[in-house]
Amino acid sequence: MFVLVEMTDTVRIPPWQFERKLNESIAEELNKKLANKVVYNVGLCICLYDITKLEDSYIFPGDGASHTKVHFRYVVFHPFLDEILIGEIKSCSQDGVHVSIGFFDDIVIPPESLQQPAKFDEAEQVWVWEYETEEGAHDLYMDIGEEIRFRVVDETFVDTSPTGPSSAEASTSSATEEVQKKEAPYTLVGSISEPGLGLLSWWTNS
Repeated sequence: MFVLVEMTDTVRIPPWQFERKLNESIAEELNKKLANKVVYNVGLCICLYDITKLEDSYIFPGDGASHTKVHFRYVVFHPFLDEILIGEIKSCSQDGVHVSIGFFDDIVIPPESLQQPAKFDEAEQVWVWEYETEEGAHDLYMDIGEEIRFRVVDETFVDTSPTGPSSAEASTSSATEEVQKKEAPYTLVGSISEPGLGLLSWWTNS
């Protein structure tokens, strides 16, 4: 679920922080810059693990701050494919079941990856597993707030870096821009289409 990623960055330390230890100032600046941010094709940055190397610091003309090239390791949330995770159902829609693990909410289990046969209950706005028994079908509801065990089957990174408008894009509608702004930079796709996966209550209750 969590990995250590080696990174390199040049950190700017303003003059009023020169009285502090360099490592402390750099650690604070790195966490300000990266913590709770998604790095494209890397994952969700959590916190600084350690600093492995500090190169020489430089002060450039017109800027009283020091600039130091830093080699460091950062704790990143990036589950591997086929990893089993436990989360909580945040909401349900026609697109599938939306899951949260507390600090990360962009997890979706599409309809085709649910326990089958499944149907979407429009009135309750929840997905239902129509579990077949000897007495007939028994509806198992995937209620909001329930704990759910799922397998990570895919991931999607979207580059949300701002780009300058081009002449071809000048006439794009504001509605399209709003959709792009809401697009998550990192999304996990889950699956519960095998025995043992799904709501914890399905498999723990006798």
